[in-house]
Amino acid sequence: MKKLLWISAFLLFATTSAMAQGIHFGLKGGVNMAKIDGQQFKDGFNLSYYGGGFLELALSEKFGIQPEVLFSQSTYEAADGFEDIGFPDITGGDKIKLNYLNIPILANIKLSDQLWIQLGPQYSILMDQDESLVDNGKQAFKNGNFSAVGGLVLSLGSLRVNARYVIGLSEVNDITQKDSWKSQAIQLGIGYQIF
Repeated sequence: MKKLLWISAFLLFATTSAMAQGIHFGLKGGVNMAKIDGQQFKDGFNLSYYGGGFLELALSEKFGIQPEVLFSQSTYEAADGFEDIGFPDITGGDKIKLNYLNIPILANIKLSDQLWIQLGPQYSILMDQDESLVDNGKQAFKNGNFSAVGGLVLSLGSLRVNARYVIGLSEVNDITQKDSWKSQAIQLGIGYQIF
């Protein structure tokens, strides 16, 4: 109960400070088109979705930091021979869906009031549907993936329209040493600044 009170007090303080100092909070969502480069996967992007929240921290008139927490689903299509690496139930053409908790920390570089460039790292945690969010967090360092993010944001008042490219920097293949698996994603979405 004490923890809940401390968290509530912190959130109230953070919200009050944010309104006074140019920190903005918002929600966002959109489509996630993902693929994995590797022999066991078909080439081509597959459509899924993402959603979550963001903070905009203005450090100057032209530069800021934007941390986000996003739930995203990535869909990949198995190629022929996937069953040869130990998955007899997965054959060529089958869809594999993975859920991630993505945590990008992006630099907002404002070219104008309406057009921003975003660049930065992203850490993704592979979620296990049979475990709680806390249990999944404990596995972060065992099931994580580092990526680089680059994109554009069109700011229209409180509305944000964004497009970004995410390229995996770390190996996601934890099954076999025969093939390198690197992830890629194209994300298109909209966000709304709540305060």
